[in-house]
Amino acid sequence: MREIVVDIETTGLDPKKGDKIIEIACLELINHIPTDKYFHEYVNPNGKEISEGAFKVHGISNDFLNEKPIFDEVADNFLEFIADSPVLAHNASFDVGFLNHELSLESKKLIEDDKVIDTLVIARAKHPGMPNNLDALCKRYNIAEQKRGLHDAKSDCELLAQVYIELIGGRQSNLELHKDETNKSLLDDNVSRVLRERRPAQELTTEELDKHREFTKNFVKKALWSKKD
Repeated sequence: MREIVVDIETTGLDPKKGDKIIEIACLELINHIPTDKYFHEYVNPNGKEISEGAFKVHGISNDFLNEKPIFDEVADNFLEFIADSPVLAHNASFDVGFLNHELSLESKKLIEDDKVIDTLVIARAKHPGMPNNLDALCKRYNIAEQKRGLHDAKSDCELLAQVYIELIGGRQSNLELHKDETNKSLLDDNVSRVLRERRPAQELTTEELDKHREFTKNFVKKALWSKKD
């Protein structure tokens, strides 16, 4: 099964107010496991200034984007990469909403709702009442323990792919399997060690047997082994 993790960075928060996509990253998953296939492009916002708040999040400047392609020039390659695969995003209404808005402006094919998997919805169902942004989930699952710092769409795709595996129980199931195999191996090793270390029981001498009979006769009353048939 093929899935595509998608993340974007933008000039601001609202495409309907003219905000534009400035970075698109996609990462291919096969059977929930990341491959080495990426789509990644920086996008010229075509005159739209990056807001101060957005710049503080991703650190991408208008000057950096001056020579990059505009959205229309990367849209077909983006759509070719995702093809008909399910699209995976965290807070998908934001990412897919932005993408579909810009795709519609260029009369391109839109990402259909039934192709979208929102990991934020999955996380909220699995961890109700807890912080479920990507930072919180990475910390919860011990993924990229260092502070993320500035957001980067490609790196965030990689992090989200790992979070997704945790959310659906994939890596934990594997860990349990490995744990079982490890326990079995340890058990086998312990059994082998015990068998190696076993020694035949040393036989008691006649004198020791006599002393034992005397002890049980004098101090252990009504012992079952003392009764005669």
